[in-house]
Amino acid sequence: MSDAARLQAIAEEAVDAGISCLARAQRGDWTARRFKPSGEEVTAADIAVERMISQTLRRQSPDIPVVGEESAGAGPPPTRCWLLDPIDGTMNFARGAPFYAVSLAYVEGGQPRLGVIDAPALGRRWRTGPQNGGRSAATPSVRKVHEAVIGITGTGSAGALRGARIGQLQAAAYRVRMQGAMSLDLVGVAEGWLDACVCLHPKPWDVAAGVALVRERGAAVLGDGGQDFAFGSPLLVAGDAPLVQRVLTVLTAAEQHHSGRPAEQGDDG
Repeated sequence: MSDAARLQAIAEEAVDAGISCLARAQRGDWTARRFKPSGEEVTAADIAVERMISQTLRRQSPDIPVVGEESAGAGPPPTRCWLLDPIDGTMNFARGAPFYAVSLAYVEGGQPRLGVIDAPALGRRWRTGPQNGGRSAATPSVRKVHEAVIGITGTGSAGALRGARIGQLQAAAYRVRMQGAMSLDLVGVAEGWLDACVCLHPKPWDVAAGVALVRERGAAVLGDGGQDFAFGSPLLVAGDAPLVQRVLTVLTAAEQHHSGRPAEQGDDG
């Protein structure tokens, strides 16, 4: 078994353990929400699932650090590690909505190399590697923003620039979807139900597995300034490369308008 296949198998086993733990979660104490200092919601299920998956990973790959959302310290993650979001979309989970997922990625050299995303309430799992059936992204049919269905996540915190970006995107796109889970918006790009997605202020564990999946399917994942996305970027845009560049132009226009600078002329054609 190759090293990549071994790591993929470990990731699958760890996510299986987390999903089994989550299946035991009951309404009430498990889903009762409290707020972290950042203002984000967290439940007992987030903590339990992270503990279960982390224990499995440390047992099966003791040489690889595990960085989970609920236990991560300050600063960037190690360049080689597991990155885990035990429940991406906690707000949806706590309210009984099905749009949430367990998201796990292996990172090496600071880049996501493989990922597993499982949406238990939807009965769906997506993964990188041969297990995905060798699928690649469909030939893009939408390259213009005004024809595109675009997901946007990270809209919760107040802020004038954030509001300007959302408003500009809403005005420019064919439709905007706000579903509340960055991992599943990236899955949407990989699967084709979204033409592009925008993640505002993504944390590494929010997007690592989805970035690995989208890139494996042949789509672009860019960050602030139009560079290849890297952890720490305040912005992520994924989709077919020409469309992503046009979405970035829309978002840049919003930033320029917000700052009072003249907006550059963009071409949606």
